[in-house]
Amino acid sequence: MANFIKPYNDDPFVGHLATPITSSSLTRAILKNLPAYRFGLTPLLRGLEIGLAHGYFLMGPFVKLGPLRNSDIALFSGFLSTIGLILILTLGLTIYGVAVFGQNKETENTNQLQTKKAWDQFKGGFFVGACGSAGFALICLSSIPTFG
Repeated sequence: MANFIKPYNDDPFVGHLATPITSSSLTRAILKNLPAYRFGLTPLLRGLEIGLAHGYFLMGPFVKLGPLRNSDIALFSGFLSTIGLILILTLGLTIYGVAVFGQNKETENTNQLQTKKAWDQFKGGFFVGACGSAGFALICLSSIPTFG
């Protein structure tokens, strides 16, 4: 096992271990294709894409595992619960943006997401994308006939 795990870039002071999983080219390729790390995306598009994914997959647990799962309004209550969680997540993004970027002056930064304006665009894209994909999931799930 010691032959496979070693300090990252042979520097023991980095605080990261290079394993066959963390240092593989497949892992790097997957991570580079995530919207948070993909080059060429504006903060609005990053937020929109991340929101689309989250709004779509958050709907299922509320519909299938929520307290109203066996009622006639399970789908609608799951949708409202998803929208409520999206609002809470957007509030968390707002609080983070105020705490980190609230006092900073608009400076030229190499990372696009490290300014207040860019963070606000990211947050707005996340909210719109998440609510839109939750609505799309509602439409898709309401058109599927239930058996039982």
